[in-house]
Amino acid sequence: MSLYFRLFWTWLRARFKSPIQMGETIELVMRVWPNDLDINGHMNNGRYMTITDLALVEYFTRAGFTEVALRKRWRPMLGGSIISYRRALKPFAVYTLRFSMKCWDARWNYMAFEFLQDGRMMAHGHSKGAIVGREGFVSSADVRHAMGLNPASPEFPASISAWIETERLMNI
Repeated sequence: MSLYFRLFWTWLRARFKSPIQMGETIELVMRVWPNDLDINGHMNNGRYMTITDLALVEYFTRAGFTEVALRKRWRPMLGGSIISYRRALKPFAVYTLRFSMKCWDARWNYMAFEFLQDGRMMAHGHSKGAIVGREGFVSSADVRHAMGLNPASPEFPASISAWIETERLMNI
């Protein structure tokens, strides 16, 4: 299935689903298509992150951010990801992608994702992203203010704090 078709389909379906609040968890039920496969016959490691982008499209649409972003000419930008693979997703397998916004700092929004099949963890990880406007980065406080949300972040999970520290150590 074409990624552009999947992107459009995800966005269109999200418009008809119930709205969510930032911080809630969404689940997308998906299938592994032949163009998702690598030479080993299972879902390509890079495809996991591409599919996670689809979850972000649904999340932003259902949370109301997409409308705000289009009006203000903001766009999301990925700043990093960390993922662990546990089991292979085989051709035509049906799986669930669980996705949520966990916390944020002045610039970055931290998200968690899990790929599940029949209740078993196939892969899981975190991503961080920021919002960019004409003048550069848009602060998390400005984004939440534009959406009418409380700018205070929930507490950072230990796994995200450890990832932030790892990135700090890698940039020395």
